[in-house]
Amino acid sequence: MFFYFEFKTWLTMLKLVSKEPNKKRRNSLYKLLLLRVPARAIFHSICFMLDYILFPKLWFVKVKEPVFIIGHARSGTTLAHRLMCGDKRFSAFKYYELLLPSLLQKKAVHLVAWIDLTLLNRRLERRLEAWEKRKFGPTQHIHKMGMNIPEEDDLMYFNSCASGFWATKLPYMDSLDFFHVDERPAAERKRIMTFYRNVVRRQLYINGDNKIHLSKNPTYCGRVGSLIEAFPDARFVLLYRDPHETIPSLLKLLHVSWKHQGNQSAERIEKSTRQMINLSFESYTHPLEVLEKHPNVPYAIIDYRELTRAPKATIEKVYSDLGMPMSAAYSTFLCSEEEKTRKHETTHTYSLEEFGLADSEIYDRLAPLFERFNWEKQIPENNKKELSNV
Repeated sequence: MFFYFEFKTWLTMLKLVSKEPNKKRRNSLYKLLLLRVPARAIFHSICFMLDYILFPKLWFVKVKEPVFIIGHARSGTTLAHRLMCGDKRFSAFKYYELLLPSLLQKKAVHLVAWIDLTLLNRRLERRLEAWEKRKFGPTQHIHKMGMNIPEEDDLMYFNSCASGFWATKLPYMDSLDFFHVDERPAAERKRIMTFYRNVVRRQLYINGDNKIHLSKNPTYCGRVGSLIEAFPDARFVLLYRDPHETIPSLLKLLHVSWKHQGNQSAERIEKSTRQMINLSFESYTHPLEVLEKHPNVPYAIIDYRELTRAPKATIEKVYSDLGMPMSAAYSTFLCSEEEKTRKHETTHTYSLEEFGLADSEIYDRLAPLFERFNWEKQIPENNKKELSNV
């Protein structure tokens, strides 16, 4: 019922910000952590309590058989999520809905949007589009973002100081751990998951309580066990793509974000990069390890190569593995998306060397998966690839 906030992580962030060498950036982060984040958390808390008073039907909304799409970042989770969102049975969060998790806040946005459309000739919408270009411009070529685009559920924890998105602002990944939720004490896991369930319930109230929540979160690779505890009837879709491609691509995204943030020491960037590499290996191994311990939990595995080569057949297999019937309307939608997915353009180059990462280390840490998916052990120097917004 109440808004979730991690005071311990918040205090750790404040200590880390005090070490920032750039005074302007340090003051900016202090302003964010000492003023904006607490103010937003308090505002969200008030709205959360009002939700149950103003919308009493919220008490009766249930989260049934949610589907969680997970996998290492850049492995195709966004593409799989986009395709499955074409099935009208699903409900998903848009970016702005994660920043405004209260039902009252969502209703207010809908009202403002209606006023803007009917009375202001979309003046507010045009201003919002201009703001989006400034806000998301530096990383749009790597990961497309926008206020009305479906986004990772993890963003709802940003103002709780519990979101992995903080890693793009604070390159202290050896001190801030947003990944290993499954290793936290039971009471802490219950708190963070109860909050998650309550935010999902609000979204289902908006989109229809007869719908199924569809989530896409690479960071949730470290909380599969916690998700099963909170949602015993959950189903999972696991994405796998050659780590020679995904790991450097994620590191590139983080480096672009850190560079955009301002003056960062080479030592700090190196430590965070190494920590991210280690988490990347766990992102590949942890979900399967957990699911193998829960044989009654339905899950499907997607090979990224199959998803881009034959998207319709791949999604049909996912539905079969999860025990979900496919409607004729959704089958038609997948047919229309087939050619578009195959022509997915590439925009982002990568290399292993710039991150101090070797082919041999990747293979040694993930050898069983290399055998299972028949990935190449090494990428030739003259065969560097490009990655798209996936």
